[in-house]
Amino acid sequence: MRPIGSKYLLEEPLGRGATGTVWRARQRETAGAEAAVAGQPGETVAIKVLKEELANDPDIVMRFLRERSVLLRLTHPNIVRTRDLVVEGDVLALVMDLVDGPDLHRYIRESGPLTPVAASLLTAQIADALAASHADGVVHRDLKPANVLLAEQGGQMHPMLTDFGIARLADSPGLTRTHEFVGTPAYVAPESAEGRPQTSAVDIYGAGILLYELVTGRPPFAGGTALEVLHRHLSEEPRRPSTVPGPLWTVIERCLSKNPDVRPSAENLARGLRAVAAGIGVHSTPAQIEAADGVGALLAPDRARAGPGDPRGRRRHPGAAQRCRGPGALRPRRRDQRDADQRPGGRRRPDGRHAARTVPAAAARGPAPLAEPAARGPRPQRADAGAVPRPERGPAAPPPAAPAAAGPAGAAGAVRPAGSVRPAGPAGSVRTAGSARPVR
Repeated sequence: MRPIGSKYLLEEPLGRGATGTVWRARQRETAGAEAAVAGQPGETVAIKVLKEELANDPDIVMRFLRERSVLLRLTHPNIVRTRDLVVEGDVLALVMDLVDGPDLHRYIRESGPLTPVAASLLTAQIADALAASHADGVVHRDLKPANVLLAEQGGQMHPMLTDFGIARLADSPGLTRTHEFVGTPAYVAPESAEGRPQTSAVDIYGAGILLYELVTGRPPFAGGTALEVLHRHLSEEPRRPSTVPGPLWTVIERCLSKNPDVRPSAENLARGLRAVAAGIGVHSTPAQIEAADGVGALLAPDRARAGPGDPRGRRRHPGAAQRCRGPGALRPRRRDQRDADQRPGGRRRPDGRHAARTVPAAAARGPAPLAEPAARGPRPQRADAGAVPRPERGPAAPPPAAPAAAGPAGAAGAVRPAGSVRPAGPAGSVRTAGSARPVR
């Protein structure tokens, strides 16, 4: 036996993977307050010891410590519970509950594919686990049959999802420098293969691959090399086997969509799979069969995955916005556009959209003429209590007479008093073109 940390002893290896080795271990003493489960001395647990290159990467160690609380609080009946984390020297390890039973990959290899009903119900439980983790902000990123353990409960196989957070810890600049691919090529989503951001939709894609393998015994995409498999994820569509019922294929096809925004949420996936299982059985009622045939309506995408430019992620007022002619943007319709729809001159194409941008009627007529100012009546008096009435204004005083010394009107140097009126010329006189105007 080999001690690990101060509280555990490793007994025998249970399996090896891309990120580490799982051991059967025994607890030496009660864990501290930082552990999710204190445990008892002598209790049997499972410990996953991460690879040495992961433990020597400072980025992974810091991420391991930062996400400690998230991993420890992630609990669900279909999730293997993380009890404690060990960070000591060059050792990084996760202490988990020990599940006595095979993993799903080994079970399929030894027992063969499942029936469509059994595959739907088992994958629905895995989708329940994904819904709980996604609600807590944790994406698995490496969903595959080898990470699903089967515990026997009441004579039935109970699936439990394990290795949460391991792929996220392993996806670090340290591993990128070593050119090691994080994930299993047969179960990698197209956006992961292209290096795009990975949302909860990558887990839905993995669930679709897993569901396909449960009913056929093999994943939909295979190849001689990892690069060939990744290329098929990006460019090929899965083929429907003859043994897969139509409603179940609708679910698989939606999960394996190349567009992550089209894939259903984990919660809706679980609901749809249970509807399919109820509608494709031998004793299904007509109502259950009809519900299974319409399963596509249940597979709504996750609104939390919608980005800022995605119309599913924003609240829209009914009828207040329409698709503009730009690529994928939304903008409200202007009043003049709405008015143009009602004018006789507004032409529409057969698909209902305008053939050209409509010019407002006001702009077509040119600028509007200036309106004549309305004649002002007498100013209304205020009716406030205690207001002092304004005295009536008398007739305007006549202008003062011009000084006697002033010359004739219009003479050079003559000064006209302010307010005086310029005398008009002789009746009918006309100034010819080019004649000079007297200097004022």
